[in-house]
Amino acid sequence: MDRARIEELFAPFAAVSVKRMFGGHGVYADGLFFAIEAGGEIYLKADRQSAPRFQEAGSRPFVYQAKDRPVTISYWSLPEQAFEDADELVFWAKSAVEAALRAGPKRSKPAARKGRTSKARPPL
Repeated sequence: MDRARIEELFAPFAAVSVKRMFGGHGVYADGLFFAIEAGGEIYLKADRQSAPRFQEAGSRPFVYQAKDRPVTISYWSLPEQAFEDADELVFWAKSAVEAALRAGPKRSKPAARKGRTSKARPPL
C-alpha cells in the first residue's frame, strides 16, 4: 500500500503523515505514531484496554520474525468493516490514538557508563 492510499484511507479521521519504515510505513496523527502499514495491511496501536475489542472484531496482532523467534507487538489489524465504513474507520483510528496517548512517550535508556564499578558519585 502506498503513501497516497494510506492518506486516503485515513482521510475521514484526520490528515495523517506517512513515513517509510522497515519496508512499510509508519502513520502519524498530529505527530503521534498510531498505525503501521506492513505487507499491504494496516495495523493500529492497541493496549490492554483496547486489544480485546480488536480481537472481538476479528483482527490479528502484528507479528514479525526476529532473528530467532516471532515477536508480537501491540498493533492489531484494522477490522475489515473499517475499509468500507468511514464511521468504523474513525472509531478504530480514535481507539489507536487513545492507546498511543496512554502509552506515553518512549523513555530513553540512560547510557551505560564505562569503567565505573560503583554507583556512588565521586566527591566534587
